[in-house]
Amino acid sequence: MTAAHAVDEIDSADDRRVHDLRRRLEALLGIPATEGNSLELLRNGDQIFPSMLAAIREASETIDFLTFVYWRGDIAHEFARALAERSRSGVRVRVLIDAVGGRLIESDLISHMTDCGVQVEWFRKPVWQGQLLSPFKHNHRTHRKVLICDERVGFTGGVGIAEEWCGDARDETEWRDTHARVQGPAVDGLSASFAQNWAETGLPLIDPVRRFPEHELCDDGSVVQVARGSATVGWNDMATVFRLMIESAQDRLQIQTAYFVPDDCFQQLLLDAVERGVEVDVMLPGPHADKRFCQLASESIYSTLVEGGVRVWAFQPSMLHAKVMTVDGVAAVLGSANMNRRSMQLDEEVVLTVLDPRVARRLEADFAADLERCDRIEPRRWQDRPRGQKVQELATTVIHRFL
Repeated sequence: MTAAHAVDEIDSADDRRVHDLRRRLEALLGIPATEGNSLELLRNGDQIFPSMLAAIREASETIDFLTFVYWRGDIAHEFARALAERSRSGVRVRVLIDAVGGRLIESDLISHMTDCGVQVEWFRKPVWQGQLLSPFKHNHRTHRKVLICDERVGFTGGVGIAEEWCGDARDETEWRDTHARVQGPAVDGLSASFAQNWAETGLPLIDPVRRFPEHELCDDGSVVQVARGSATVGWNDMATVFRLMIESAQDRLQIQTAYFVPDDCFQQLLLDAVERGVEVDVMLPGPHADKRFCQLASESIYSTLVEGGVRVWAFQPSMLHAKVMTVDGVAAVLGSANMNRRSMQLDEEVVLTVLDPRVARRLEADFAADLERCDRIEPRRWQDRPRGQKVQELATTVIHRFL
């Protein structure tokens, strides 16, 4: 067999996997995937923030920005200034911040943006902030991170607007995260995720500056499906995406997630994948986890997973905040959702499922680079952890469903 024939066979095999995964996703979610999307992967704040700010500064008609976290630091001021400047220049700018996730934002940033004409709204203010909501809604937040500029360029991933995300994950002050810049039809899915949450403000969804443009297709672009998750008492699209991808894995499954508290069903899905011969690697925060209570909840299930053959890795240099899954080097899921019950049942989330071996393998390369800075959770050593920690882990089990 010639080298050319070998490459053709590989490409053909990848094409078949992409086709099969696409049909599964479209049939089980009822959401069409789109072709011709240009997708740029952005790693850590050093790449993510300049790309987002450039898109904001280049916008000439509209900006829609939705985030869970908007905190403090120079980067928070830089975003506020950029949004305010565009508004002063005649661009229609809408900003929607989760009222709980964004509670630490400096008030002068809000004042500056609103004084310049930016429409700043809060998603589901708690009762102590003066909004009367159904008590069932207070625990259901928008965890989405979405930026859409001129209805043609979109961003999503794990990054919030705060100094913690600046840098390149070199030490504990610089969080590790992944974002994506998208152009093409998939931007409509991101726009819909903004509109769904903006609708709760009572303000118009359609205004005179909206154009609803046709998207230019990128030659040899990526196939992308956008899925949204919202609070539910049953199964939702976010859970379907994760389950379908895990069940579809044949060779290797790699997961990075900041908060990892899967229910019994998803734990068993991972163990079943190992049983059928899939190499399963899960990378989680290590010593610099920002929420120790959530980490204890994760650690309470480590034994079950590692004894069943799942390789669990603890990222050492900084807080790992990325939310990425890759399957067999042909498909990837990235966005705002963690692998926990909060993302799959309680919060508003959005993810891109990218059916493109080039993207999946680039993310696998990032995963391999991160592995070099991880410690593996070894079954025998984990069993010997202090009794006090085991007690703390046990204490978290009663509220796993809220994490």
